Amino acid sequence: MESTAHDFLKNLLSVPSPSGYEQPAQNVVREYISRYADHVSTDLHGNVIAVKNAGAPLRVMFAGHCDQIGLLVSYVDDQGFLSVQTIGGWDPLVLIGQRVTVWSPTGAVHGVMARKPIHLLTDEERKQVPKMKDLWVDIGAKDKADAQSVVNIGDPITLELCYHEARNGFAHAPAMDDKCGVWVVMEAFRRACAGPLDCALYAVSTVQEEVGLRGAKTSAYGIDPQVGIAVDVTHATDCPTIDKKQEGDVKLGGGPVIYRGPNMSPVVVDRLISAAKANELPYQLAANGRATGTDANSMQINRAGMAVGLVSIANRYMHSPVEMISLADIDQAADLLAKFATGLKTDDRFVP
Repeated sequence: MESTAHDFLKNLLSVPSPSGYEQPAQNVVREYISRYADHVSTDLHGNVIAVKNAGAPLRVMFAGHCDQIGLLVSYVDDQGFLSVQTIGGWDPLVLIGQRVTVWSPTGAVHGVMARKPIHLLTDEERKQVPKMKDLWVDIGAKDKADAQSVVNIGDPITLELCYHEARNGFAHAPAMDDKCGVWVVMEAFRRACAGPLDCALYAVSTVQEEVGLRGAKTSAYGIDPQVGIAVDVTHATDCPTIDKKQEGDVKLGGGPVIYRGPNMSPVVVDRLISAAKANELPYQLAANGRATGTDANSMQINRAGMAVGLVSIANRYMHSPVEMISLADIDQAADLLAKFATGLKTDDRFVP
């Protein structure tokens, strides 16, 4: 991975982007991709759209969602403690004891996610799985007025943002879901722009995937592509307690994951596999028998329909503070998408 691309990933992971509040991350995307695109725009929904060769009749859309799961300030009590709502799907267990940041208009406000200490829990309470209503954020406020001087109802909250590299080229951070996918989409676009390109290529950093696949729906409607590939994370099964018979055999460092199933065009899938083989890129296969919970879902049924593929990045510990991916996987995924795009011809057909 080139140092500039590596820095792009770290920069993406260092800024907040809870669903509905993606602008800081989208600014990072715009700054990076503007050097390579013919045109970069932000639509009314907040999707950032880069395009190369816009006049070509075959339009191809790469999509990765930049929004991360987060929290939202919903109430401030008399003592200055914050009650929160979730943005996206959280397991409350992973939140307890986490450092968090409230992103208020006055700046970052640091706090901790807390609950009653284990010493004070009753025997019955110890048997129960904690609920969000049992947790609160402590910013060290003296009282309600003190808290409200720096925090407003509706301010978004993220876990403390960080990026760490582990052994064997692995890396972990909050929001690898799906900032590593955004990275793949934009890097694939950059690499494809360096080669012959017969199609109109659009790379989209979509918004609000975590709350209903919303940005993919609006951006796809505006672009009206015939072909699309969504890039997201998927569950790695190379760790304890996960049943591979149910979830498939997906490992970190095994290459990008190409999905098969009714949400995916068999023509696009075959071309992705052919591109991987022709360019000696490792890949893994996975299956999903229904409409996936990814941008590929909305893209496939856009307007009169789109031939869609789903390329995923193996991710351990999804929707937690320690999401772990392989840097080699995302680099190879970017190569795969770039080779897919540069291999297209204007008269290619994707009718199954």
